[in-house]
Amino acid sequence: MSEKESTDRAPEAMRVLVYSDDARTREQVRLAIGRRPAIDLPKVEIIEVATEPMVWRRLDDGAVDIAILDGEAKPGGMGICRQAKDELYQAPPVLLIIGRRDDGWLATWSRADAVVSHPIDPVALAESLAGLMRIRMARLPA
Repeated sequence: MSEKESTDRAPEAMRVLVYSDDARTREQVRLAIGRRPAIDLPKVEIIEVATEPMVWRRLDDGAVDIAILDGEAKPGGMGICRQAKDELYQAPPVLLIIGRRDDGWLATWSRADAVVSHPIDPVALAESLAGLMRIRMARLPA
């Protein structure tokens, strides 16, 4: 595939859902992502939500390319991730933010595609998101 063909199918922006009941966590995620997590990727359109019903509304209407879920939110992002992976046809990739590295087994249970832990490391979050964006772009129809 030529360089022109690969850029022709790249979207202008990817929609990233950021769920946390904590406004500071959502802000940290938004600042870590910036306009785009890596130069070779499209810009990011962030969709911030603070409640579980809004997560489901956005996921159900297909308005999400990637979801970033806070595992420490109430209700927790781990359960939402597991339910989305079980119930949604072609659920978007999920980046899960866990409370402690020792909670990694719970992230595996939830079927998260990538995991970072609190406190949020902006570089690790941006790199993890960039990896998921590349995977998502590779799955887009030609």
